[in-house]
Amino acid sequence: MRTPRATVRLQFHADFPLDAALPLIPYFADLGISHVYSSPLLTSRPGSSHGYDTVDHGTLDPEAGGEVALRRLVAELRTHGMGLILDIVPNHMGVGGADNRVWLDVLEWGRESDDADVFDIDWAPPDAALAGKVLVPVLGAPYGEALKSGTVTLAYDAARGEFQARHYGHVFPICPRHYGLLLAGAADEALAGLGIDCSDLPAGREGKAAAIACKERLAMFVAENGPENLSPVLAAFDATDPEGCRRLHDLLERQNFRLAWWRTANDDLNWRRFFDITELAGVQVERQDVFERSHALLFRLYAEGIVDGFRVDHVDGISDPAGYCRRLRRRLEQLDARRPPEAPEGGYLVVEKILHRGEKLPESWPVDGTTGYDFAAACGGLFVDAAAEEPFTHLYQNFIHTHPDFNEMVRANKHLIMEISLAGELQVLATQLTRLAKGDRRTCDFTFNSLRGAL
Repeated sequence: MRTPRATVRLQFHADFPLDAALPLIPYFADLGISHVYSSPLLTSRPGSSHGYDTVDHGTLDPEAGGEVALRRLVAELRTHGMGLILDIVPNHMGVGGADNRVWLDVLEWGRESDDADVFDIDWAPPDAALAGKVLVPVLGAPYGEALKSGTVTLAYDAARGEFQARHYGHVFPICPRHYGLLLAGAADEALAGLGIDCSDLPAGREGKAAAIACKERLAMFVAENGPENLSPVLAAFDATDPEGCRRLHDLLERQNFRLAWWRTANDDLNWRRFFDITELAGVQVERQDVFERSHALLFRLYAEGIVDGFRVDHVDGISDPAGYCRRLRRRLEQLDARRPPEAPEGGYLVVEKILHRGEKLPESWPVDGTTGYDFAAACGGLFVDAAAEEPFTHLYQNFIHTHPDFNEMVRANKHLIMEISLAGELQVLATQLTRLAKGDRRTCDFTFNSLRGAL
């Protein structure tokens, strides 16, 4: 493994694509920098300025220039004997909007989706109304108000060949199992006949295959006859009309998602997110199949000598950080033999882990260190005059008219965050712990409330 001598962090996006870095490389080389440390480059949400909201693990972001531009950058780095370290985001993906096809497939098919296990979703939460559903708290107003105001609409996307509920920039695919409900009353005889064929489909794979066939037949009809034939169907679900509102609500109640006001997220969310950011959904990277799928492109770029090392974002969000690091290290070692001989020695691996004062990186993690926040914090202390602590403390205490104990205040505010911002996450953890407890005779009398309090 080649340890970087010094790195330069470059944040790539539409306004600073990969090609924009080409003329800078000679300057960086003259400074003695050995590696460019790149922001995440997998395809993120359009317009993203940071890249941490990945929506496609299988492609490089076209707004940054894609794989062709990346190869041009690496070729320039190689002429100066430099390498590339890539920031990767295994813990979460960007959701909402209309860009993440994996997320949209889960909304469309629920547990029947081939991607149902990609995200960390509790499909059997305590709230029976959410059983088998994904809570989608993105509405700008309470559900009933949003529906009545007409901000939730039914549409047909001819490009994707599907019915969708929409709310501003968000789309929610309607499950094809319910296309019969939409089409059965159509005035057009062909559409009405298709609606009958799409009704009363059996459960299981056979029913899903039949529903997909109905979806494909509808797409062919629209392609041949034009989408305007669906206008009467869509008009019947106009929520600004009382009867249309009832129809749209009944349709939405049958879906694999439940639309909700954004304020419900902290209490009712049944899937893991990045802190309290509902636009970033947790990925079950601890599953071998999800790990391989989400890292396939990264491993190919490493094996081809395009990327020489990785910085892992938010490693503490992963279910088993140590296990993830071991698996990643093992895969890199397996790929080392496939790297071209002209590529620099690879395998440098660091994690974003913020170490508390006195905390050490676990020796069981096969990584080369952290991103260095603890070092940055120590360096920041050089700019703080310790002699000013006492007068500033008195100034603050006189201002708030109390003398709080700092450690007690930290603990109280951590509890506040758990009870408000992370209440949903606490609920999910307590539910999982209760399920474990009920399965053992020695712990089956522990109640949900007692376990939640212990957490």
